[in-house]
Order: sequence, then structure tokens, then C-alpha cells
Amino acid sequence: MSLADTVLAVNDDLPIRTDKPVHSGKVRSVYWLTEADSARLIKEKGYDVAADAPLAIMVISDRISAFDCIWHGEQGLNGVPGKGAALNAISNHWFKLFREQGLADSHILDIPHPFVWIVQKARPVMIEAICRQYITGSMWRSYAKGEREFCGIEIADGLEKDQKLPELLITPSTKGILTGIPGVPAVDDVNITRSDIVNNYSAFNFTKLDDIDRYERLLKEGFDVISNALAELDQVFVDTKFEFGYVTDSQGQEKLIYMDEVGTPDSSRIWDGAQYRDGVVVEKSKEGFRQMLLNHFPDPDILLNKDRMEERSALARDNALPESVLMDVSRTYIDIAEKVTGDSLTLSANPKAEIIDILRSEYGLID
Repeated sequence: MSLADTVLAVNDDLPIRTDKPVHSGKVRSVYWLTEADSARLIKEKGYDVAADAPLAIMVISDRISAFDCIWHGEQGLNGVPGKGAALNAISNHWFKLFREQGLADSHILDIPHPFVWIVQKARPVMIEAICRQYITGSMWRSYAKGEREFCGIEIADGLEKDQKLPELLITPSTKGILTGIPGVPAVDDVNITRSDIVNNYSAFNFTKLDDIDRYERLLKEGFDVISNALAELDQVFVDTKFEFGYVTDSQGQEKLIYMDEVGTPDSSRIWDGAQYRDGVVVEKSKEGFRQMLLNHFPDPDILLNKDRMEERSALARDNALPESVLMDVSRTYIDIAEKVTGDSLTLSANPKAEIIDILRSEYGLID
């Protein structure tokens, strides 16, 4: 078995029964099930959803994206061994902890395979919320240039790079392009304020105004759950992204849930605690890979300048990274997954074949 064989790079070609196009994102592919299969599984598996709720199979890959590009390595290594399973395992762990501590449910109904989630369709809140506990990254770069207001929040003078902030900050941005909202440009990923959300809550897909308070509470409580658990492992939870949506349960009750992934090396910054106390930042997330890319290529402006996207795409397409680079990323992801879950992560010899076998024999979704 070659190392490349353990990587699931292409995840949108599985023979899962569907009557809709497969949606393939940077890392995950989504297969919407037929109405008949959704209804059958809800009944057979006893999922706590409306009887006519649309379900989907969400398959993660081992692809790695950074700076809006997909990167690959030498020897046919089109992803990072163990990355997909690590991401799912970490999210599964935090979602379970959220439920146990009475925060909120997630969109995940079932986990047939380490690479696979069965999810229910949700109505997404059109906000990506970044919770920040330390000043670093893009926020520090803006702060260093003199900016003191972030998403309507005033930040004090005198902060230093990578310093812990006086309080947890919520810095929301738009998810997708939203039109017709006063003062909010119709572009993707633009920073917004709490006032923007309150004054236009229905445009951001909130059902009612009171849900904004619950949304903020779930942000802070979710962050604290992860941060406290990581602190016990001597890891620093720096910042993270949360997404939310609405679903309806089997009793017809609408509820706000966590969506996407949570607390992973893809959606968060995590630092080694011991090193941080010694004044050294050691990234335990994808940020380390991003920094490597900035140092690897002679002109890092290509990766940072949105006006050079064509050059950036060519850079990712035409440059196979050393195998050692992707294996370093693999060790980072597997290490943090094993720390978080307390379990060993076993690499599958042929994940695609395993997924097909399980979805055929146990879920009847492959002819």
C-alpha cells in the first residue's frame, strides 16, 4: 500500500443514490438523498427529525486548502494522510460534548464511517462568527497598522502580538453575498457589527430577534467548552469559527443548532501551551501550513494579494510540495485529534471502498 492510496482526495464520485447534483466544496462533498431514501432512513434509524426532512451524506476528503487554493504534494500525494478522519473525529467529540452539557445539537444525525456524516438539511444563519481570545493573524495585522475598531468593538491601545485579549471577542462576517442590507457591502466575507445583525436579523436568516442572544450565548459557551478542555491538555484555544442554522425536530419544534465543523485545526488556531509560556508560538492547526507556504515561495504577496488570484491558482496547480511538508501537516492533525479524543487514529488502507461497502450494506444507499 502506497501512502497516496491512504488519501481520499476525490470524494464527489461515490455511487450514492441521488437525484440532485453533488455539491463539492474545498474539503467536503454533499450528496442529497432522494425523498424516498430520506424518509426510509428517518423511519428505520429513528432520527429525531421531521418525517419529510431532506437528508444528505456528507463525505470529507483529505484535501488541504489554504489561501483559497487546493494544494498537492510529490509522489501523487493529493491530500494529507489522516486529515479528513482527524477533522471529523475532533468535530464529533466537541458536538457530543456540547449536547452533553446542554448547549445545542448539531446537523449530524449519524456517523457511518470516520469520513462520513449523515446530516439533516438546515436553514443556515448567514453569518460566520469568529471568536477571538488572543490578538494574532489578520486582527493583529490591522491593529499594528493603527486600527482600533473591529466589527464595531473598540480595542484598547498597548496590546502586543499574540497577547491574550481582556475578553473574548465575537467578530462576525457575512456568509455568502447578502444584498439589500444598509451599510453592508454585497460581497462575501465582509465584517459586520452586532447592530447590523440586530437591525436586519431576518436578512441574516434569524427567525426572531431573541435568537441573536441565544446565538451569542452558544458562541461563548461553545468556545469555553472547547477552550477549557484544551487547557487541560495544555493547548491554547486561540480563535475559531462557528456557524449556525435552524432545523425542525420530530415534534415540529424549530431549534437553533451548530453547523459545519467545530474546534478543528481547519477552523481554529490552537497553540502549544508550554511553548507559548516560553514566548514561542507553535501552531497546532492549519495556520502552521499557511505560514510554511508564505516562507516556501519567494513572493508571498501572491498568496496574500486578492488581486493576484490567477497567479496564486497557478502556484498551487504547478507546484507539488515536498512529501515531508504534507507529512508534517499530517502529524499535526493526527496529534491534536488523538489528544482531543483520547483515542488512536487509524489510517484506512482504502477509505473509498470502505465507505461504499458500509453505505450499501447498512444504509441501502448504493445499488
